[in-house]
Amino acid sequence: MSDLEVRGGGSVVVDPVTLMRAADGFDALATDLDGARMLVATASDQLFSADRSALPVTGQIMELLDRPLREAMAEARAIAADLRAATWLYESADEGARRALTWWSELAVQAGRGPTLVSPLLGAASSLGVALFAHGLDAGRAGRIPGTARLEGPAEPVRLRARPTAQARAPSSLAEMTRRMPTGDERVRVERYTMPDGSRQFAVYISGTRSLATTGGSEPFDMRSNLQLYAGLRSASYDAALEALRRSGAHAGDVVHIAGHSQGAMAGARVALEGPYRTRTLISIGSPVQAEVGAQTLSVALRHTDDPVAALAGGGGDEPVGAPGSFIAERTANPDDALLDLDGHGIAAYAQTAHLLDASVDPRMDAVRELLHELAGAASVEVFSYAAERP
Repeated sequence: MSDLEVRGGGSVVVDPVTLMRAADGFDALATDLDGARMLVATASDQLFSADRSALPVTGQIMELLDRPLREAMAEARAIAADLRAATWLYESADEGARRALTWWSELAVQAGRGPTLVSPLLGAASSLGVALFAHGLDAGRAGRIPGTARLEGPAEPVRLRARPTAQARAPSSLAEMTRRMPTGDERVRVERYTMPDGSRQFAVYISGTRSLATTGGSEPFDMRSNLQLYAGLRSASYDAALEALRRSGAHAGDVVHIAGHSQGAMAGARVALEGPYRTRTLISIGSPVQAEVGAQTLSVALRHTDDPVAALAGGGGDEPVGAPGSFIAERTANPDDALLDLDGHGIAAYAQTAHLLDASVDPRMDAVRELLHELAGAASVEVFSYAAERP
């Protein structure tokens, strides 16, 4: 049994039971309308039996009566279906609000169950937290990026090196997209899709943190870049993502789909907000921020309640963000683990969350499935893989 919770974000409170009762009411109305159509048909038969010469007039009258009944019946059934879909959208809104308010306290409780935090990657989260206090940053505020926000500071020098790539194909699931996060010496992966009409779309996958260094060494995906991005400053990891897209042939105005893990999700959020592209999709995995992307961008956020990095996002914004169908999916990755470590932040745990979403019948996954179906129809797919370093 999974504790996966899918919500639209924000603090909307709607009673799912009321929605379902309303849906049942509209179904009942549709049944009554169908009964009325049967009565009209019976009356027509009786009238025709009494006077066969009245057939032309009777037929016209019956058609005038039957058509609005049929249309009303169809509309009632459509409303019932929409209400049931809305139930999925709102059924966990109250729980979502509670999670947003208690996220940090839940982490603290889990931390109290086990020994001292010792995971090296957890050290990254702890270092980031300490640095936030040192810089006077409020995680609840800094974790939310307004749509009008822009990074400050000059471009960071970064050098990309192309890597060999395997034969490309479109991902068939959200879990597969999650597993395409860069590994090894790869930092950014770009897929270029040529569609049947000759247009092009790009999917970019951006790595998470690879080094705890804060001094600006050769690794662009380090703690220095983490702190810069979280504080609203331009970073080498952000510039690496932009350069990878440019080198892969993306031009201003091209359609881009962005997926990023951890620091890569922060960099991807900034590309979505201020890059020169038309960002259709932003998939944020274990992100310490939530970007208020516009109504043209589908926003999908995967979070774990036992992921201290995702907790820096402050539980999400007060209102839903992104295009219709955008959602936040959240669960506890390791409910039986007494240690507060970064197992819940790892890409393997998030791939399992994505797998649960792929198997879900929640209608909010329809937009993701439509994207996957669209990319699967590309005439060709090319992959560009890049290592990156500061010169």
